[in-house]
Amino acid sequence: MSVRRSLEGQVAVVTGAARGVGELLARKLSARGATLALVGLEPEELARVAAALHGEAAHWHADVTDHEAMAEVAREVKARFGKVDIVVANAGVASGGPFVDSDPVSWRRVIEVNLIGGAVTGRAFLPVLMESRGYFLQIASLAAVTPAPMMTAYCASKSGVEAFAHSLRAEVGHKGVRVGVGYLSWTDTDMVRGADADDVMRELRQRLPWPSNKTYPLSPAVDRLVAGIERRSPHVYGQWWLRGMQAVRGCLPSVIGTMGQREMRRFGSRIEGLRVGLVGAGGEADEKARTNR
Repeated sequence: MSVRRSLEGQVAVVTGAARGVGELLARKLSARGATLALVGLEPEELARVAAALHGEAAHWHADVTDHEAMAEVAREVKARFGKVDIVVANAGVASGGPFVDSDPVSWRRVIEVNLIGGAVTGRAFLPVLMESRGYFLQIASLAAVTPAPMMTAYCASKSGVEAFAHSLRAEVGHKGVRVGVGYLSWTDTDMVRGADADDVMRELRQRLPWPSNKTYPLSPAVDRLVAGIERRSPHVYGQWWLRGMQAVRGCLPSVIGTMGQREMRRFGSRIEGLRVGLVGAGGEADEKARTNR
């Protein structure tokens, strides 16, 4: 296990920092002495988070899928704080429901924010991370390991960011940049609560095998992310049991395929015509930001 590094004086960028994992991660990094640069689509919420942090912090309103905007954020963060040591590509949205009935705009947006947004964030900040020999943490999910039904966009996007981070690690490691992947199961955030607002989606999740059918508290999961950042770990697991999923992931698609077909038949007509857009407060903020452009 690698040695923990002090975060005192480190400059950390967190995308999707207005709420949920991003907000609490910013708070915990700040409490350990880091300077925070918060990025997201909700300027009022970002200002609220920044004002509550212990040390120096600033926030930037930007869409993580916008190359020019994120490149400008990277320049401004470097100009303001002099360096960037840590970047956490956390911004994400989710949708659910049967693929055949899915809203194509929402489906595509999940891919754009989660996958392309992570890559855009990496492209913008890699030059400054190379200067500092820093750390890039891409937040993925249990969904990268378990391709579940009714979550096609989310699973595809999280599988994509996992592969992206693994590929990037091999590219930039010789330049001193460490790259990690953070895995989270169902964690108590606006996104998960938004998904649970639909009866079918909530029941489907509750019928998953233990321990993947539980919603886990946010704070312990974020503590594990912070510990991973301190160690610049290649893999960070928000829940203890996720590490073990790596050993059995090869057999999971066939197991989930069999179980998933059984559950789809069980829910039958309740699934037909179910249309779910972006879920939770973060999804609403994303839709609002795009509508107001």
